[in-house]
Amino acid sequence: MTRNELAAAARQVLEAAWDPAGFTAPNPVRYPWQWLWDSCFHAIVWAELGDDRAVVELDRLLGARDADGFVPHVLYAPYGSPHTDFWGRADASSITQPPMHGHALAELVRRGVDVPERLLDASADALRFLLDRRPRHASGLVRLCHPWESGADDSPRWDHWYGERWVADDVYRIKGELLAAVERTPGGAPIDNPAFDVASASFNALVAFNARELAGLTGDESLRHAADELAGALDDRWDGERRTWVDAGESESGSGRTRTVDALLGALVSGDPERVAIVLADAVDALAYGGVCGPAGVHRAEPTFDPGSYWRGSAWPQLTYLLWVAARRAGAAEADGLATGLRHGAEASGFAEHWHPDDGSALGAVPQSWATLALLANADEPPPADR
Repeated sequence: MTRNELAAAARQVLEAAWDPAGFTAPNPVRYPWQWLWDSCFHAIVWAELGDDRAVVELDRLLGARDADGFVPHVLYAPYGSPHTDFWGRADASSITQPPMHGHALAELVRRGVDVPERLLDASADALRFLLDRRPRHASGLVRLCHPWESGADDSPRWDHWYGERWVADDVYRIKGELLAAVERTPGGAPIDNPAFDVASASFNALVAFNARELAGLTGDESLRHAADELAGALDDRWDGERRTWVDAGESESGSGRTRTVDALLGALVSGDPERVAIVLADAVDALAYGGVCGPAGVHRAEPTFDPGSYWRGSAWPQLTYLLWVAARRAGAAEADGLATGLRHGAEASGFAEHWHPDDGSALGAVPQSWATLALLANADEPPPADR
C-alpha cells in the first residue's frame, strides 16, 4: 500500500469500530468494549489522521479511574458485562493493563493536539497508582497482580505457575483462581497477589516509559525520577547470555527468563546503548525473533516457540510498533525493517489482532483496531523525543 492507501485503510478500520459511547472497539464483534492499552494506541492513530476522537477516547478511558488512580483494563459500561461474576463488578474489569496513556498523550502533543490539562493530571494519577501504591519486589520492580495485567496474556513467562494448563480448556477457571487471590485497597483497586509472585520486565519497561513520556510534557521531576529509578532497576535484570531482561520473582530462574519479544521493551528505557543495540538486532534477525511480517513473539530457539499460537510466537502489531519507537529514538537502522514488517503483516492479515511472523496469516480477530499502528511506523513522524 502507498502511504495514502494505508491511511485510508486505517481510517476505515477505526470508523467501523467506533462506538457512540466514545471509544474504538478493538473488534466490534469479538471485543466490543473499551480496552486500556488498545485505546491508547487507537488515540495515537486518530491523531495521526487529524481526528478529534483521539482526545475523546483518552478522556473516556482516564475518566474511569477510581479514587486510588486505578484504571481498569476493560470498560463495559454503558453496556452489560457478560463477565460480572468473574470480575466481581459489572461496569469494568478489576485488574489493569500497561499504562500506555503517557505515551499516547505525548504523541498527541507531538502532532499538535491541544490536550486538556485534566488528561495530563489523570494520567499522572494513574501512573502514581502503579509507582506508589503497588508493592515492589526486592529488585525494585513493580509487581503484577495477574498475568493479564502485562498485556501478554498467555506468555510462556507464566509457565512457572501453570505450564501447559494456560492453554487448557479450563483456562478461565485457572485465571479466575489467580484473580481471587488479588489483594485490594478498600476501594477495590488491585495492589498485590501472593499467588502470582512476579515483577514483569515488559510491564515495568512500559510503566517507566510512559512515566518518562508524561514527565516530558508536564515537567514533573518527581515522576521523571521515579521513571529513571525504575528503568535502572530493570537494567539490573539484564541477562547478557540470553540477551534479554529477566522477570523478578519466583520464576526468575525458570520461565521468567524465556526469551519473549515483549521482554525486549526494556530498549525503550535502558540506559545502556549496547543492550539496546543487541535487542534491536535480535528483533530483526531471522535466527532470533525476526520475520518478514515483524518479530515473532517468542525467540525461535525456545522450546515453546509456535508461530501460529496465541502469545507463543505470533507477531503482535503493538509490540512491533513499540520496538520501532525504541529503534527510531536510538537512531538504529532496524527501525526501517520493523516498520516494513509491521506494514507487511497488517496488509497480509487484513489488519488482524496478531499474525504469523513469516507470512502474515491472520490470527485472532480480523480486523483489530490496533493493527492500524502500521500507519504510524510508515508515516512522516514527528522528530523523536528527547530521551
